[in-house]
Amino acid sequence: MQHTPGDGAGRTPTRRERLRAELERDARTEARRLTAEHGAEGLSLSAVARAVGVSPPALYRYFDGRNGLVLAVYQDVTAEFVATVAAAAQCQDPEDLGAQLYAATRAVLDWSVGNPAEFDLLMGAGYSRLAASGGAVDGVLIRELGGLFGLWFSRLWQRGKLEYPADDAIEPALREHLVVYRRLTGQDFPLGVALLMITCWRQIYGLLCMAVNRHLAGTFGSCLPLFEHMMDDLLTLLGVARGPGQR
Repeated sequence: MQHTPGDGAGRTPTRRERLRAELERDARTEARRLTAEHGAEGLSLSAVARAVGVSPPALYRYFDGRNGLVLAVYQDVTAEFVATVAAAAQCQDPEDLGAQLYAATRAVLDWSVGNPAEFDLLMGAGYSRLAASGGAVDGVLIRELGGLFGLWFSRLWQRGKLEYPADDAIEPALREHLVVYRRLTGQDFPLGVALLMITCWRQIYGLLCMAVNRHLAGTFGSCLPLFEHMMDDLLTLLGVARGPGQR
């Protein structure tokens, strides 16, 4: 993108602009901290304002009310979450798609268990409340996280590793939803590959909810054996396996 003279390109920010940027950064950091401690329900403009030393009205220019503040936290958490997952996969052999998928999914599990309040905001009741309030979150996680995993599924498809149903073999009602899901991931693979993705995710999401909310904790003190059993099944479904150091 080219900048024209006078549009601010290369201009040194003024002191006021720097202070405003610092205030927004500090407010977002504090909002994230409050979310981690109390959940999104415990987040308020007044609490953030007190922590950063301004009045609540001073934050309206940045967040447009409480819903805007929660949305800002949602955006920051999503970026952190997806970056963590991507970094885990990048530590693996770039040609070993099984190792990358395992590492990425394990990072999803570890991050979710380690950040239960943030998990609730991205994938639990907190997400539902934010979406119902008019927050612009519809499809964000599918685009970001689904888009990341979609790249690996696309490579599996291009390598001829996947077995999937033909588009016309999928029920029309389901096919309509898969068209939207595939579009959000930004991929152009067949709808049957999109169905494989969502088939894997519905199992992964179920285990995430069990692990984060400690369902069956009295029976399964650690969710890792269940996770590894699930991952072996899913990777077999995709025609790959865990990497040598992951077994």
